[in-house]
Amino acid sequence: MSLAVFAGLHTHRSIALTSGGILKLLLTSGGVTNTSIHDALTDLLGKPIADSSALCIPTAEYGHPMCTPASAWRFIAGQSPAPMCDLGWKSVGLLELTALPSIGKDRWVPWVREADVLLVDGGDATYLCHWMRQSGLADLLPSLPETVWVGVSAGSMVMTPRIGDYFVEWTPPIRSDRTLGVVDFSIFPHLGHELMPGNTMAAAEKWAADIAGPAYAIDDQTAIKVTDGTVEVVSEGHWRSFSS
Repeated sequence: MSLAVFAGLHTHRSIALTSGGILKLLLTSGGVTNTSIHDALTDLLGKPIADSSALCIPTAEYGHPMCTPASAWRFIAGQSPAPMCDLGWKSVGLLELTALPSIGKDRWVPWVREADVLLVDGGDATYLCHWMRQSGLADLLPSLPETVWVGVSAGSMVMTPRIGDYFVEWTPPIRSDRTLGVVDFSIFPHLGHELMPGNTMAAAEKWAADIAGPAYAIDDQTAIKVTDGTVEVVSEGHWRSFSS
């Protein structure tokens, strides 16, 4: 396995989007935490945030034991440590994936199509993946090439092929670390976070060896921007890339 270590640099590479899907992704660890990530978001939107409508998706929270109804509310209310819903959007709506199968696609699909951006919270990525599939949102993604997907933590990891056993907290009858595989790389988030002492570089190296494919370890000042199959790391912090 080869690896590269960077701080505060931008790098590009090209990939094939393995499952089609949204072509505009901003995959963050801790939200829109600095000017570089903010500028990347504005570039993806193609217009000011103040002119853009958002839907926020808190669903991943309910699959993780460290998340609570209070933390889900803080995300929705724009009071979480990860700046997402509080960036000055033209409008912000709530899209709860667990409710969608009971109301029918004719009701919720237009909401998604009308949104400029989907703001997807963290929690457990496999739980989020399950409800993206159950709700039908995963199947809708290939028809939304102009929509921007902004993920934080699990909201980013769900787009990868695997998250690694290290990050699986939800325990369905058949446990798996497999996620949507829209992109061809995996993400180890919250690198070096003071409240997550287990998320060390040594842990990331062990995780990457198990993933055995392209991967990034990123801190909360780093994001991965994907547009038309081009990957750009946008960072004012620290990150590491791994390749098999």
